[in-house]
Amino acid sequence: MAVLSKIRERSMFLIIIIGLALFAFVLDPSTLGDFFNSNKINEIGEVNGESISRQEFAAELEAYKQQVGGRVSEMQASKTVWDNIVRKKIYQNQLSEAGITVGEADVWNELINAPSVNNNPQFQNEAGLFDETKFKQFLADTKSNNDQMWSAWSNYMNQIRDNAERNTYNNLVTAGLGASLKEGEFQYFVDNTKLNTQFVFVPYTSVPDSIVKVKKSEVENYIKNHSNDFKVEESRDISYVKFDITATEADENALKGEVAELIEDFKTTTNNKEFLNENDSDINLDENFKYQNNINQTIATEIFKGAKGDVFGPYKDQGFFKISKITEVTQMPDSAKASHILIPFIGASRVAPDVTRTDEEAKKLADSILNVVKRNKNKFADLAKEFSSDKGSSEKGGSYDWFNYTRMTPAFRDFVFEGKKGDIGVVKTPFGYHVIKVDDQKNKQTVLKLATYGRKIVPSEATENAVFQKAEQFALSISKEKKFFDIAKENKYVTRPAVGLKALDENVPGLGNQRQIISWTFEKDVETGDFKRFDLEGSHVVAFITAKTEKGLMSAEKAINRVRPILVNQKKAKIIAKNFDGSTLQDIAKTNKTNVRNANGVTLKSPTLAGAGSEPKVVGAMYNAELNKVYKNIEGNRGVYAFIVTKKELPTALPNYETARKNISQARKRKTYVMYEAIKKATEIEDNRASFYTGN
Repeated sequence: MAVLSKIRERSMFLIIIIGLALFAFVLDPSTLGDFFNSNKINEIGEVNGESISRQEFAAELEAYKQQVGGRVSEMQASKTVWDNIVRKKIYQNQLSEAGITVGEADVWNELINAPSVNNNPQFQNEAGLFDETKFKQFLADTKSNNDQMWSAWSNYMNQIRDNAERNTYNNLVTAGLGASLKEGEFQYFVDNTKLNTQFVFVPYTSVPDSIVKVKKSEVENYIKNHSNDFKVEESRDISYVKFDITATEADENALKGEVAELIEDFKTTTNNKEFLNENDSDINLDENFKYQNNINQTIATEIFKGAKGDVFGPYKDQGFFKISKITEVTQMPDSAKASHILIPFIGASRVAPDVTRTDEEAKKLADSILNVVKRNKNKFADLAKEFSSDKGSSEKGGSYDWFNYTRMTPAFRDFVFEGKKGDIGVVKTPFGYHVIKVDDQKNKQTVLKLATYGRKIVPSEATENAVFQKAEQFALSISKEKKFFDIAKENKYVTRPAVGLKALDENVPGLGNQRQIISWTFEKDVETGDFKRFDLEGSHVVAFITAKTEKGLMSAEKAINRVRPILVNQKKAKIIAKNFDGSTLQDIAKTNKTNVRNANGVTLKSPTLAGAGSEPKVVGAMYNAELNKVYKNIEGNRGVYAFIVTKKELPTALPNYETARKNISQARKRKTYVMYEAIKKATEIEDNRASFYTGN
């Protein structure tokens, strides 16, 4: 009944709304959807009034994520895609206003002149020259028969267009960013004019902080007067208690006992790999040789005294309980030198696109080279330069300087380290066939092959349940009394703050990537004082919202640490200024119980005053001062100054100032990023991505 009453009260309002919608529909039925979508729920943002739809953003986001694979997080991908869309629209808008269009012909010319296209043998004729017709046919066939590849080419062409638009605009702007000889002359004199000065310096620290009071209203006024420096995005502050799920001493002892029970069976087994699999080892069988320094040092000495078949452990190592069995004992060098000639084939790893040799052909060529170098080792270097595809070593005759056991791919490594100096042979690796010559070895020593069974040290189910109950009990206590910090203190739980979390953040300090926690803090109905338990990997977290900051100006409470030192120094400067009434520096120095200081050779380029530090504002005042005139109450970074300039030494005039002019011009032309940021700052940008991720 209450609902019906409300409808009756607002019946006229509803009639007007429905009438307007129907009128719009009569004029243009397509506008009805627009009418009811006026809240922009289908938009992710705007750039100068131009809408960025959810569909457009989602499509580009998905394309970018496919392009980079899993190398970036969701929020990193979101930021990159958003920045790219905004940049593209800003440049398109600037070019449109200038009446300039980047057309299909421009994109096509960029495309066919790209080295990856122009130099590709697939698009060349019999004479080895780029054939535009071949390339056009390739694109047509790709569009008709291979959607995935066509999508990649379409994205590439779109990137070319975006780059062309950006470069066109930047080139137009930088073309007008030259500099005159007069500017070069002015800059030369500014940079190289030297000042000799005398000054009195009274530091702000000379006035005790206790006598300076800053009111909240003063902080608020400062924020309003410097609003550009204190604009903030919407954010949340939380505190949380983390309950780590870690194995107890009892858990570790129980696990150690389970591993120890396997020792006798491990000794007698003849199939180590099968043993590890059947007994659920958390470590796979490692077939590589181990040097003594590769093994846990608490047990390494004991193991290296053992013989084949001996089993050692259980021992704790890198979060596991392990038992290790010696399966092989031999002597090997710890480092070696070798030379090789790499013959790749189609399908090999990192193979160059111009390689057309099959596996069989590569093997045949490698065997032929082997026969030659076996007869005459002196030919190895020349053959490496002629045939090896490893350009890094071929220029040195195929030689690799000293390397250790873990450096090379396994088959290459085994030939060099398990062989002896002077051995020559052919070895196949994922990169192709290698003709290898062992040049030298050193530091022979005992090495072992170990079969190691390991169980990861994890908390028991009982421990997990106990930690869960602890976290749940804490959350229940809060829900009854709403005293997060009091209850945490009573239980001696550590509360950790996370301040200034933004809607599109993903990292919570101390917890890492926890997007779910941040999303919760921005839900519509979540308010300051609300809390929630989160079950994370390896822990439970109870999070409590301590503050919500709306978009706008920073509050006085949050800005106080930035603003207070500024206001304190301003007030101290007024106190200090009362003692700067003297007509000479000596009088001022005497009143303030300090000395007159000298600073010679001071420049605007290096605005440092001896005994006072870097003071660009003060040196700037000195540069424009009259000679031998006293200037007082100049507020610097570290204190208040009075000074006179005793000498202004101009640099030697140059015949011309072309070098200085060029430096200014080049510096300006390099500031395309600064130009873009300036345009971006002047652009009306509305970013509603938060609604895309938080559901608000």
